[in-house]
Amino acid sequence: MIRVVLLCAVLIAPLSPAVAVDGDDGDLGFQTYLEGSKRIKCLYGYVASKTGNHAAAVKIYEDCIARWDDVYSYINLARLYEEGRGVPKDLRQAASLMQRGASQPEKDGYAPLARYYWGVMLVEGKGVTADRRKGEHWLQQAASEGVGEATDYLAGLPAYSQ
Repeated sequence: MIRVVLLCAVLIAPLSPAVAVDGDDGDLGFQTYLEGSKRIKCLYGYVASKTGNHAAAVKIYEDCIARWDDVYSYINLARLYEEGRGVPKDLRQAASLMQRGASQPEKDGYAPLARYYWGVMLVEGKGVTADRRKGEHWLQQAASEGVGEATDYLAGLPAYSQ
């Protein structure tokens, strides 16, 4: 247990909110990840966000989207826009990003999760005009791809009254 805690402290300590967004050329600095050509940096965006460096997370996610159409980054950047962390709160931008992520082919395990979130946004009208039928379509697709939350969400929807 102590080893795990120490390992986490060693991995996260250099990624604290004090990490610079620009001009930091250290081994674990933001520039190393932004300019790097390895997709592992997309995961660094999550750590940057969780440690309070939302501006760094936004830059990393934007770069990962531009370079690789990275679904993980679409999801997390959309969530930042939804919550207004590191960017102004903008539900329309969040919805646009989530739709783009949901439309990506499955290649690394995150597309079904994006489809779930996009389906919820459509059903609830978050950042878009509510469209239950389209939302259910995306939720059913996510459920068929193994997203349990999508199955649960669909089960909780009241039946249409026609």
